[in-house]
Amino acid sequence: MSLHKALCLFVLVGVFVFNSSCGPKAFTKGEYDDPTRVELLDDKFNESDMQQMADTVIRAIVSCQYVSNSPKPPVVIVERVQNRTEEHIDTVSLTDKVRTSLIKTGKVRFVNKEERGNIEGEYQYHESGSVSGPTAKKRGKQIGADYILSGALATNVQQVGGDKFIYYKLTMNLTSLETSTIDCTEERDVRKKYKKQTIGL
Repeated sequence: MSLHKALCLFVLVGVFVFNSSCGPKAFTKGEYDDPTRVELLDDKFNESDMQQMADTVIRAIVSCQYVSNSPKPPVVIVERVQNRTEEHIDTVSLTDKVRTSLIKTGKVRFVNKEERGNIEGEYQYHESGSVSGPTAKKRGKQIGADYILSGALATNVQQVGGDKFIYYKLTMNLTSLETSTIDCTEERDVRKKYKKQTIGL
């Protein structure tokens, strides 16, 4: 091989290696992780924060006297948790987690507000004559909710020197539709501390 060809080959290999090391990294190998393990990868609201808050709210509502002493499970309609933080937080997932866990306790029942439009469409279809009489569902048999479950997620951030403190607070209220009184309420705080990472030369 001539010196010129060898030099060209060396340059091409060098360019290939450089592009490979500087190009975007693809995550091609993965494994299942334990969702209950707490890992603070950054200073944002995470799954562990959500789980801790949901667990506290669920225990509080189930043990609330207006729920625990009720002769039958009260019927609840849930409103999406309000996001009063400056972060983009999926409060729909937080709301769903609370509702799902409460349903599983058997102590509370929920009406599905989000499906009202679809249910109305089904009523119209059942009344069209396409559904056999004995199986057709009629209006007027839905169960009215006893309570509204609502809440808000707030945060406070403080920085002192190289330390950053993040404080989240979830407040949930169970409000009676008949009396408009808040019969059950619960707060859960999560406080996290981070240290500023210094990058040396």
